[in-house]
Amino acid sequence: MKNWHLSYGVVLAAVFGAAPAANAALSSPDGRLAVSVRVAQGGVTYAVSRDGKPVLLPSALGLILEGADFTQDLVLAGLTAARPVSDKYQLAVGKRRNISYAANEQVYTLRNAQKQTMEVAFRVSNDGVAFRYVVSDPSLPLKKFVSESTSFAFAKSAQGWLQPMSVAQTGWKNTNPSYEEHYQMGIPVGTPSPMKAGWVFPALFKTGDTWVALTEANMDGSFHASRLQAESPNGVYRIGGPAEAEVFTDGALLAEANGTLATPWRVLAVGTLSTLVNSTLGTDLAAPAPPRDANAPALPQPGHASWSWALLKDDNTVYDVQKKFIDYAADMHWDYTLIDADWDRKIGYEKVQELAAYAAAKNVGVLVWYNSSGAWNQTEYSPKGKLLTREARRAEFARLQAMGVKGVKVDFFAGDGKSMIAYYIDILKDAADYGLLVNFHGATLPRGWARTYPNLMTAEAIKGLEFTTFDQRDQDAVAPHMAMLPFARNLFDPMDFTPMVFGDIPNIKRATRNGFELAESVLLLSGIQHFAEVPEGMATVPPYVKAFLQELPRSWDDSRFVAGFPGKFAIIARKAGNAWYVAGINSEASDKTLDLDLSFIGKRAGVLMTDGAGEREFTRSAITAGKASKITIKPHGGFVAVFR
Repeated sequence: MKNWHLSYGVVLAAVFGAAPAANAALSSPDGRLAVSVRVAQGGVTYAVSRDGKPVLLPSALGLILEGADFTQDLVLAGLTAARPVSDKYQLAVGKRRNISYAANEQVYTLRNAQKQTMEVAFRVSNDGVAFRYVVSDPSLPLKKFVSESTSFAFAKSAQGWLQPMSVAQTGWKNTNPSYEEHYQMGIPVGTPSPMKAGWVFPALFKTGDTWVALTEANMDGSFHASRLQAESPNGVYRIGGPAEAEVFTDGALLAEANGTLATPWRVLAVGTLSTLVNSTLGTDLAAPAPPRDANAPALPQPGHASWSWALLKDDNTVYDVQKKFIDYAADMHWDYTLIDADWDRKIGYEKVQELAAYAAAKNVGVLVWYNSSGAWNQTEYSPKGKLLTREARRAEFARLQAMGVKGVKVDFFAGDGKSMIAYYIDILKDAADYGLLVNFHGATLPRGWARTYPNLMTAEAIKGLEFTTFDQRDQDAVAPHMAMLPFARNLFDPMDFTPMVFGDIPNIKRATRNGFELAESVLLLSGIQHFAEVPEGMATVPPYVKAFLQELPRSWDDSRFVAGFPGKFAIIARKAGNAWYVAGINSEASDKTLDLDLSFIGKRAGVLMTDGAGEREFTRSAITAGKASKITIKPHGGFVAVFR
């Protein structure tokens, strides 16, 4: 009834020339979440509640474009009736295969003092809220983004689990920003970021008994990517944008469009921790994959890969070692081998073609590394300069296709400017035309691209395992860092952490037990898991662990949060066919004994693989799924239980 009164008020305003203040509530299908939007005193705010309790306090909305200010002197010029929206889609790379989305939507039309209009579309689903701005006013043909006033206001008692955003053109060879910092966990809201570039998405918060994850989705190359600003006075976080250096050479930094300018969806997953971890909002709000031409080559499928560089580094990107790793992948029944940087100089195109043919005979696909190149990039690794123009890129991809190569890993991007986001998407589109999968490293958060571009298998955008092989401090911090990832970085998008080492890391003392390392193979979501372990380390594990990794599913039909807390422990169940795989890790310094509710699996007997007495030992035992399945996880340890 409240919505009817507001709509009726808008009609009266159109007749009598006055605009009402808006104060309407749009609810989720189950009625538990609600968004209230208020247009008053020339400004626009929104607030979010759960079960009638405040989650997000009144927070600002608005855009400034060149020649159009939609942050002040606004009136409500129109409001659609709330309507249901729904979607169904399949996802090969994610927490479940068949996904349904349902929400209620309402669109507000706002008019400024110059009589220009902007729409704000809100959607409320059972697991969160999303909104975006759309400006199509014909009086402003060219719409150039200047700033966005969107904010997220939390109660001062709330806490954040946040990753700082590194400053562009800092770090090794000026390769930042790459979303590769450690999380600050459980900090009071309002704590400034230690880096002036702000905080990355997804950003996790807890207010009262409700968790909120902030991110964005539906990046189509027409808009720059965003983050949270470094300062958040009184717990009010504001949208921030990329720095000037975060662009393709001579390319655009900020969004602009002829005709219609539409922002990505600003996404807030809201609910219990279980609701967030089970949510698919990050892909629900992404654009569907475009239809493929019937004559287009088939896209490679998700899988597992061997990879020499993780532990053996640059000197082993040579023919004989890569052939050995093809044999290793074949022995492990894995799908791919990744040949890393400088393969063009150390092996050469013709010899890589030989390796691809050798691998194909063993049902293994070869992947190769590329440098993103450009004036932003101070690195010397090659191939470099091959992907910068569409003509050169497509010629290179055609050559790879003819060589029998299955995909590319592209590294060292410049950040989040509009032209750089467009570069990512151009690579994805052109690679798809030649049947190549893509893995982005030194890169931005994918923001739902795995749905729109099914050849995107994974992306780094995290401080991954490679850092723990360079510096003991990163190794010592890896357990709590890993226990953060299912709740933030890996919440919606595939992540190439490059997990799992059972043996030694040169010049580093491993901080995790073998059970922890094994659990990563299930816990982490990636279209391709590039396993870091080398053949010598794999030879040290019991036959049942090797057999498990040989048979490990490539993708998941369903997933379910079981238990956990960000930075401390995480237990997630994943389903493939008729089997359930339950994996967990404990980042803390003492044993953790838990009674897990596994009743959703049914009354099944399973096999539990976990840590033995020593850090490098395994043990195996029987386990039964039930309402209170007892499991003890050792410090910095983990487990995998399989129920068939």
